[in-house]
Amino acid sequence: MSNAIYTDPTRRHDFVLLFDVTDGNPNGDPDAGNMPRVDPETMQGLVTDVCLKRKVRNYVALTREGQAGLGIYVNDGGIALNTLHEKAYQEEGLKSTGSKQKRDDIDKVRTRMCATYLDVRLFGAVMTTGVNCGQVRGPVQLTFARSLDPIIPLDVSITRVAITKPEDAGTVEGDNDASKSKVTEMGRKAMVPYGLYLAHGFFSAPFATKTGVSADDLALFWQALQGMWDLDHSAARGMMSCRGLYVFTHECAFGNAPAQDLFERITVQRNAGVEAPRRFSDYQVSVDDRLLPDDVVLTSLVGAPRVGVR
Repeated sequence: MSNAIYTDPTRRHDFVLLFDVTDGNPNGDPDAGNMPRVDPETMQGLVTDVCLKRKVRNYVALTREGQAGLGIYVNDGGIALNTLHEKAYQEEGLKSTGSKQKRDDIDKVRTRMCATYLDVRLFGAVMTTGVNCGQVRGPVQLTFARSLDPIIPLDVSITRVAITKPEDAGTVEGDNDASKSKVTEMGRKAMVPYGLYLAHGFFSAPFATKTGVSADDLALFWQALQGMWDLDHSAARGMMSCRGLYVFTHECAFGNAPAQDLFERITVQRNAGVEAPRRFSDYQVSVDDRLLPDDVVLTSLVGAPRVGVR
């Protein structure tokens, strides 16, 4: 079991996550033809909290498959949620049917769901879809990630040799007109040439106590934030990498300093003379731990070393 201070679930933790993308689409917007998400006023890139949580879930599912207590509730395997709810009732020896499920029964299956699925313990879940397993408010919350600078979403045309329709390929029975057949079709790929994104996150110790988060769970979460990018590579996403993970750990469960004051100690600036950033080295990351409150500890898990001494 991890005994590092930043894996202590009885303390509050606030954290900063830095990651970048090169020639890829970090999070497509289905309302905009799957183009990279942007703030239309500033043209800064956006990546949703849901997207980041999906990567954490995928990392755990791949690296901890079959391990007790580390199941994934919101998975991409096509398993209906009510099927998982019914299974929890069966394991508790309770009936999941009836005009109204008893409050005590719901509390029991909610506790089982927390013990079985890591993402329920960390992120929470609304499990009232038909078969009622209650609601859980998770201790880990993430903001949208926002790029440090405006991005330029590109819509790149490509050609492909895979023909979609039989009539276009000249393979329709009775149609021997070769002039109708196509050799290629046009396609499109959306991408960002480069973007450095920053997200904030929060860990609530009181909620962690209610869901049963352990030090091992928290250690696995930090590990996932660092390693999930390497297990999620694809042609569409280009090159994505974790560039910084900074954890502010408070002495008590409710915190000893405002999160926004701590986050301001992590600053990212574009290097002088760089007009169009295309690599991480075009930026300078500064981490200042001078005059930190005595009851707050800063740990740089990934990224620039701390500067200054308390």
